[in-house]
Amino acid sequence: MGNPFVFIELYTDDVGKSKAFYTSLLDWKTEDLDNPAAPGGKYTMINVGEGTGGGMLKNPMPNGGSYWMPYAHVQDVEDTAKKAEKLGAKIMLGKTEVMGMGWLAIITDPQGAMFGFWQEKG
Repeated sequence: MGNPFVFIELYTDDVGKSKAFYTSLLDWKTEDLDNPAAPGGKYTMINVGEGTGGGMLKNPMPNGGSYWMPYAHVQDVEDTAKKAEKLGAKIMLGKTEVMGMGWLAIITDPQGAMFGFWQEKG
């Protein structure tokens, strides 16, 4: 079996408007968490009930627009990012610890699409 999608994040210019839209549209439940590493010091968890959950945060890139970032589960974020690089990807963000829960890395594939990897702590 391949590596499943395990998380998806919305990088948005306006977290409040995004929360209002998606909670009204899809009946998602959200929870704001303090996270000093996130822009504005807040991170919003998305609980969808069943299936893959996610989060929202203010886009750290000024005028970067809003976009969804999918994450696939991997055994080793650093090794997977290096493998992706050998296959023609560019590493945009190397192995980064997230709130003591695990690590992520972000690449752009050879066609320029951004994609994330997630490794649980444990």
